[in-house]
Amino acid sequence: MEKIRQLLFHKEKRTKSMQMTISVSFTVLSVCCMCFLGVMLYQQFTKKAENLTVENSRQLLNQTTINLEDYLRNMRRISDAMYYTVIKNTDIGSESLEDSMTLLYESNKDKLVSIACYTNDGNLTAASPIANTKSGIDVTSQKWFQDAVGELENFHFSTPHVQNLFDDPSYRYYWVVSLSRTVELTRNGVSMLGVLLVDMNYSSIEQLLNKANTDTSGDYVYLMAPDGEIIYHPKQNLIHMGLYQENNDKAAGYEDTTVEENFHGEKRLVTVKTISYTGWKLVSVVPMKTFSMNMINMRNLVVLLVALTVLAAVILNQMVSARISKPLRRLNDSVKEWEAGNMEPDIYVGGSMEVEHLGKTLRSTVAQIRQLMDDIVVEQEEKRKSELDALQSQINPHFLYNTLDSIVWMITGERYDDAVFMITQLASLFRISLSRGKTVIKIEDEVKHAQNYMNIQKIRYKNSFEVDFQIEEEILDGCIVKLVLQPLLENAIYYGMEFMDGEGEIHVRGYRKDGDIYLEVEDNGLGMPEEEAAELLNGKERPHKHGSGVGLVNVHSRLKLRFGESYGLIIHSCPDEGMLVQIHIPYVPYTAETQKLLESGKDYSAAGRKEDTQ
Repeated sequence: MEKIRQLLFHKEKRTKSMQMTISVSFTVLSVCCMCFLGVMLYQQFTKKAENLTVENSRQLLNQTTINLEDYLRNMRRISDAMYYTVIKNTDIGSESLEDSMTLLYESNKDKLVSIACYTNDGNLTAASPIANTKSGIDVTSQKWFQDAVGELENFHFSTPHVQNLFDDPSYRYYWVVSLSRTVELTRNGVSMLGVLLVDMNYSSIEQLLNKANTDTSGDYVYLMAPDGEIIYHPKQNLIHMGLYQENNDKAAGYEDTTVEENFHGEKRLVTVKTISYTGWKLVSVVPMKTFSMNMINMRNLVVLLVALTVLAAVILNQMVSARISKPLRRLNDSVKEWEAGNMEPDIYVGGSMEVEHLGKTLRSTVAQIRQLMDDIVVEQEEKRKSELDALQSQINPHFLYNTLDSIVWMITGERYDDAVFMITQLASLFRISLSRGKTVIKIEDEVKHAQNYMNIQKIRYKNSFEVDFQIEEEILDGCIVKLVLQPLLENAIYYGMEFMDGEGEIHVRGYRKDGDIYLEVEDNGLGMPEEEAAELLNGKERPHKHGSGVGLVNVHSRLKLRFGESYGLIIHSCPDEGMLVQIHIPYVPYTAETQKLLESGKDYSAAGRKEDTQ
């Protein structure tokens, strides 16, 4: 390290001796370059700023057009749904349109004010939500009605107007845009023409366009009819009061393009986009004064760049010193990464000879430490597996002796069918118990093992209790540590059913919740206080009177060893109300790979846990 300090000291002195020469040379060069670049940047910036503004305006206009067309397209779909799904399939002479119309309105009432259907002579057939037409209203004189009757095959969008057709109990007036079309009505089997009216809420269109007018630089967007009538304008109130003017009449004659115009002495760029279905025109206006403000900013930028030239000389000196110290900094970063917990840091090797040698030495040291830690991990995994095997070896099916005695008595009593059944169940039980030496099996096999066990116990106890299994199929392919249900069922029998004279019930359930698996064993036995039940998993179980001697602590420990501290058993109990024991494990699909990984003691997440996508 002393050599490194000496080397850095000499380099620092060398850097200081060159500092003045480098500073003066680069200061003069920077000033000349910046003056030249300033002129070039000013010209390029002017052109780029104009092009960028036009492009942004066009993109904003295109996006607004898409949003508006999508909204109008949805209104058309509502009209089509009402016509083709309801009206064409209904004889208004014997059936009503109101129920279907009300259902359609309720599904889209955030966008609609009303839906109505009229005959060709202006009589109301059905309407929603208000079905009472105002007296003295001549529907046939309405422009939307005349447009629909005049062109039978087209949709017709009106300009915004106040909806005044119906009696509204709230006495509210709505600004709407009417979508009308001619429809074919059927009355008593006779076809006749009618008009379908869909009143869209003008506020929905207003909200769409308000989003496009959030720019504070003076740019704005407005909407007008093909004849130039303004449908929406951010300064609409000022226009109505005569305090603001818009060049909408001239813009109505523009095709979809960008033009430069002079309106009231103000130069501006105007971009026009025609809306499908309606012929409406969306107009974007960008004042040229926006560019002038940008040019002022550009001149200020040039002055700032010249002033920063002096600062650049100082920064250059820092860059030179940084180049000298860079290898040491990178080596230091590698050490910090190691200190932060990364056991496989990328140790930098480079720079001067001394720094390179230091990096190689440190890299070798890290590799040795990592090897030692890997050896410790392997040792701990072996210890963990040994503990798991020791816990599992405690499972000694004590009931085997009693079962064999029962079989002998059955044969002696010539109950051969019962003896064969118990032998068959016992063989299947021990086949699953062995599992070719596996400790991790399918949930399906574990449940089968539990069923075999309970079939034997029911015969031994002469059906003094009932048991049922309710296991969801979707969890049957999951992984589980074997022989975890049997101990819970033993406890339910020996401690829950022992003092009951019939009517004993044991329920076994399995389901998936929040991506995890829950297996439950519930009995209606004597139970115990909640405080006593909580102590069962702390190694304070009751002394076992019967059974295998495999307690809840054993099962709890085995589950935690395989799946982590977040999993294991959960116990709920109350005196005289029975006991509920839950097995909580993650959902890990059973495959050869996942089984092998869990057998080796790896974290269950490495076994490819599936996330619940339901």
